[in-house]
Amino acid sequence: MNKYLIFRTDRIGDFLLSMILIKNIKRNDKNSYIIVVSSEKNYAYIKTFTLVDEVIKFRPNLIDRIKVINKLRKHNFKFVIVHDGKKRSNFINFFLNKNKTFSVNNNEINTTHFSKIKKIIHLMDFTFDTSDLDFLIFKDLNLNLNKKNLIILHYDEKWSNSTYISEYNDIEPDQHQLINFIKNIRLKSNYELTITTGVFTPIILKSMILKIADPKVKLVEDLNFKELEHIVSQSKLLISCHGAISHVASAYNIKQIDIIDVNKQNPYSNWTDHFRNYYPIYRKNFKNLSTEILNLII
Repeated sequence: MNKYLIFRTDRIGDFLLSMILIKNIKRNDKNSYIIVVSSEKNYAYIKTFTLVDEVIKFRPNLIDRIKVINKLRKHNFKFVIVHDGKKRSNFINFFLNKNKTFSVNNNEINTTHFSKIKKIIHLMDFTFDTSDLDFLIFKDLNLNLNKKNLIILHYDEKWSNSTYISEYNDIEPDQHQLINFIKNIRLKSNYELTITTGVFTPIILKSMILKIADPKVKLVEDLNFKELEHIVSQSKLLISCHGAISHVASAYNIKQIDIIDVNKQNPYSNWTDHFRNYYPIYRKNFKNLSTEILNLII
């Protein structure tokens, strides 16, 4: 048995990048045993992956560091990959038994995250295959891969500057604009439309859904990320502001319209150069934004 350790003590979207690497290891090394050190935020979700053999939750305090070190020192690792690039993860790794460590510098913006993954794959003497990008379709063997005529509009806190980053371009619609936008999506595609939300449902959605009165438009609330992933897997198009859900659409090779902001300090292309069926558009006032989205709907 060859043991691999991956540190991913950050967020779900970051972990989904690591799944490309995990899928590759499992494909190239049939004797691999993969342990992931997770954060509290992504622990439950990582546990849903059969390609991950063991998950250890890390809490950022001294006592927990000692516990994690003691637990991991029982293993002899072929490779340790500090994929989150965190100082705390490098600190824990210092005390472990391993043949080799790869530590990723996520602040280095001249190289994309996907290029960094492919470099690690090369250094492990493994080969990359495009099937490594399909890491979600093996998660649930009972998954029906026949897509429904369904569009997902993921309307979360990122649509409002009052709940997201105030310096970003304001894209928030008023209720009249949002209702017309949804009606136009239905007219343009004739597909069913499911509106999903983040942790909290914006008030505008609750009042709007009553006024639309279209049986093929529904609002789905209180989803955990696994449930959200499943809904996206059944769709033909995702419309959302960039986040973890964007990585899900790419892994299922589902067309996505991804609303992003200009970020010179950490360009979105660093995170998305492996995305397929991908159409990014920049944040702008909702009138222009909605027109651009509708033009991309086939």
